[in-house]
Amino acid sequence: MIIKSTEFIKSAVKPNQYPEGDLPEIAFAGRSNVGKSSLINVLVNRKNLVRTSSTPGRTQLINFFNVNGTFTLVDLPGYGFARVPLAVKKEWGPMMETYFAKRANLRGVVLILDVRRTPVAEDSQMLQWLRAYDIPALLVVTKCDKVSRNEQGKQADIIARTLGVLKSELCFFSAHTRNGTESVWKRIEALLDENGAS
Repeated sequence: MIIKSTEFIKSAVKPNQYPEGDLPEIAFAGRSNVGKSSLINVLVNRKNLVRTSSTPGRTQLINFFNVNGTFTLVDLPGYGFARVPLAVKKEWGPMMETYFAKRANLRGVVLILDVRRTPVAEDSQMLQWLRAYDIPALLVVTKCDKVSRNEQGKQADIIARTLGVLKSELCFFSAHTRNGTESVWKRIEALLDENGAS
């Protein structure tokens, strides 16, 4: 995909705050510090569209971005070990589940996993939510430059087995080398094409 424009629309917590209109949406979700912001920035070819931080849990709202005027990219809050107040963490689950349940123009969710980590309960819960709401999940394994090809293969086995998915469902990516960018875009475009959106 050729990115011509990417603009921040707004942040939201509740459905009545979501942007109006029927542009298809692709959302991005993953544990804190999994490389979500870096993935988004590489995909849209912008250095700082989404803020990256060494402090996990900076994204605490649902953030909407217009891409090329043809679809909306949605940055969901990171989950997991973020150093944020427990009360805030407890709000994230209902906030995201409400978004999945209520957002009719959501076409798919990019679920991001760190190649060096075994998926945790929150990753499995996210996948279960998506299946429950019949939302396609695109599984992207990040930070692949951090491990050898052999180790990547071993970790792919562990990730697929833990989540109960096929290895062929995993898409491998590195923000550092940009390897996998085209493959991720192809899968996103397929989700948009299925709905006549791109």
